[in-house]
Amino acid sequence: MSETTTTDLYEVTMAMSYLREGMRAPATFSLFVRDLPPGRGFLVAAGLEPALDYLSRFRVTADDVRDFAHSLHRPPEELAALLDLRFDGDVRAIPEGRLVFAGEPLMEVSAPLPQAQLVETYLLTQVCHQTAVASKAARCVIAARGRSLVDFSLRRNHGPGAGLQAARLGALVGFSGTSNVAAATQLGIPASGTMAHSYVETFACEEDAFRAFARAHPGPLTFLVDTYDTEGGVATAARVLADLRRGPGCAIRLDSGDLGALAHRSRALLDAAGLEDVRIIASGGLDEYAIAALLGDQAPIDVFAVGTRVGVAADAPYLDAAYKLVEYDGRPVMKLSAAKVTAPAPKQVFRRPGCMDVIGLHDEEPPTGATPLLRTAMRGGRRTGPPDSLAAARARFEADLAGLPATARRIQDPEAPVPAASAQLEALTAEVRGRLERALATRPGTGAPGR
Repeated sequence: MSETTTTDLYEVTMAMSYLREGMRAPATFSLFVRDLPPGRGFLVAAGLEPALDYLSRFRVTADDVRDFAHSLHRPPEELAALLDLRFDGDVRAIPEGRLVFAGEPLMEVSAPLPQAQLVETYLLTQVCHQTAVASKAARCVIAARGRSLVDFSLRRNHGPGAGLQAARLGALVGFSGTSNVAAATQLGIPASGTMAHSYVETFACEEDAFRAFARAHPGPLTFLVDTYDTEGGVATAARVLADLRRGPGCAIRLDSGDLGALAHRSRALLDAAGLEDVRIIASGGLDEYAIAALLGDQAPIDVFAVGTRVGVAADAPYLDAAYKLVEYDGRPVMKLSAAKVTAPAPKQVFRRPGCMDVIGLHDEEPPTGATPLLRTAMRGGRRTGPPDSLAAARARFEADLAGLPATARRIQDPEAPVPAASAQLEALTAEVRGRLERALATRPGTGAPGR
């Protein structure tokens, strides 16, 4: 499947019209989230690196033209103006790992209008999905209070590509590993895995299964102990680990039942066997809410393996995001639709201490003590520097998280900071709105939009 044709059809119909009308002047589109999902006090910017990779490769080939023409039921010759179209524009964006809030542009794309239009859908798919999953994973990091987290989501993700993204995003916010072998290899992060219940069931008893597994793997070992009776499984695992002297670095995994109560009993059994250094791993439908509840009850769990609910951001699987035109041919523009009003012109986000952000015009001076967040990531269709690293993104995330108000960090009922608009942005918005309303008022039968 071509990345270029991975788009909504109306992007093609608009681009064709622009080309026919000779509308190739520079346009700026702003990608932002209108409102944070319920239960979110912040979002983690993510998806920029894959988006830049896509823009770097973007080109409309002859095969793409044929596919577009087929979808439109038109001869390919009528779409010849699209052939060999490439992205040679600029991108300003908030780097991955930074915390962002409603209304703040995560990315602004400036390019000849047909180019900027055609890339809309793909950019939204990358930035929205990855920001949603990164934000869910980040809340797990908060809930875990310094304990290790491992991504176990691959088999429940919405396809292999989403699985790779989930592993990457977990690493970006501080996960210690992933079960996804391809992701671990490609991204250079630790691979982590244990055994399935089916493995235990193929042997006559749990002890045979654990000893066979130990013969195949030098360790550290992790035994899944809840195939039959969990406490009996823990006792058997403890006996095997003690016999083999495999304690340090080894673990047992709890995957079902009352994980809190089982963790307490398992810890007691392991300690009684002299295996204080054997860790307890918990898995099975975990997310930040479950982790917070377990640790609120002081469950002695060392590692949380999170999968389904985090990999698909189950409680907030989409973002109310938009990619809106804010300037064309040097003219600031805005949308006046009810409940979907946009602010005109290219912008900048200025971060003050405590995430007291200000959204302003891209060329205005920062407020005192504020730092601009959007950086130029691409100029003339080329990256302005080497690809960003996961380590750098993680460092940005950790720094921003440390400065986030406690009310926004809460797992239950967080309160998100609300960015302010600069005086210059407010003045320009009022000016553009007034101009549009006056123009609309002069049209026969058309009234000005309500405020």
